[in-house]
Amino acid sequence: MRMPGLDLLRAIAIAWVMLFHSFLVGGLGPDWAWLSRYGWMGVDLFFVLSGFLIGGQVLAPLARGERLAFGDFYLRRAFRILPAFLAVLAIYLLWPGFHEAPGMEPWWKFATFTMNLSIDYGRNAAFSHAWSLCVEEHFYLLFPLLAWALMRKPAGWRFVTLGVLLVLGGILLRSAIWLHFTEADPDRNWFVEELYYPTWCRLDGLLAGVALAALRQFRPTLWERGQAHANGVLVLGLGVLALAIWLFRDRVGLLGNSVGWPVLALGLALLVFAGAERRSLIGRWRVPGAAWLAAVSYSLYLMHKQMYHLLESAYGPQLQDKGVLAFVAYGVAALAGGALLHYAVERPFLRLRERWHRRNLGPAGVPQQA
Repeated sequence: MRMPGLDLLRAIAIAWVMLFHSFLVGGLGPDWAWLSRYGWMGVDLFFVLSGFLIGGQVLAPLARGERLAFGDFYLRRAFRILPAFLAVLAIYLLWPGFHEAPGMEPWWKFATFTMNLSIDYGRNAAFSHAWSLCVEEHFYLLFPLLAWALMRKPAGWRFVTLGVLLVLGGILLRSAIWLHFTEADPDRNWFVEELYYPTWCRLDGLLAGVALAALRQFRPTLWERGQAHANGVLVLGLGVLALAIWLFRDRVGLLGNSVGWPVLALGLALLVFAGAERRSLIGRWRVPGAAWLAAVSYSLYLMHKQMYHLLESAYGPQLQDKGVLAFVAYGVAALAGGALLHYAVERPFLRLRERWHRRNLGPAGVPQQA
């Protein structure tokens, strides 16, 4: 069952990312720069949503005392992620004109989802937005194993302790990286390569989403009590998000990249909590087009930068300095490319996945195209 609130948040996430990446084609102009400046936070919203939805898939059977079907989980993830991703990677390898930047990391780093751990961003920025898929894949691979291990001797304090250690460890790790490379000042984009892309620096959003899933599965009474105040949680989430934006007013500064990430994850998690049921304003509000945009968001994420590049290559001079009107044109091109990938590749494999699941394991029951 689809939830309007989660659809809306996913639609906001992809639109926000697209706004941010408009810098590739000149941005929206000085009058609208504020709208795209923090668009990179859309990826963190995707992380929280993934942590919540995938965490729910993994934790639900464990909460019922059932066995976790590892093979089924990994196969479903493969059907969901790999076809569209590999199709786009193949286009990159076969068509140099598809590249939105001159250089690209070797294909095997994408195929093994390790590109985010050792990228030369200055020379190989093409398809670099796949870094977030690498983080997601690492989460898909490791989280079921970790959840299974923790549930062998279930105890709430173990989960809380691990979560606190991950948050504090992330703050210390990012701070140490920032201080070291600020002092060393190497002649490369160390912020992206050492701090922004690596998985071990970007666990806060996924952890916040998993914490929501654990609350829903293991403390349903507490979840219901919180949902009784869903609109208040929504307002609180917006307030915490505003605090995170303030902390990241210098995006590459120490304050944001130490404590800013867990604050941002908390704010976004509160929004996801409010949108996960129909008791808040965003949970009840069916925004026209949001469900469709949410459905194609994965393919759109894979394709939008390349479609910007193709349109700029063809009509760049005519669109130069057109600001919002230019972005509308780039957005339409990106939507066309994303929709094509979704309907030609992603959706057929999703249907194949569901047919396989019904034939072998019964009803799928997986929400929100997770």
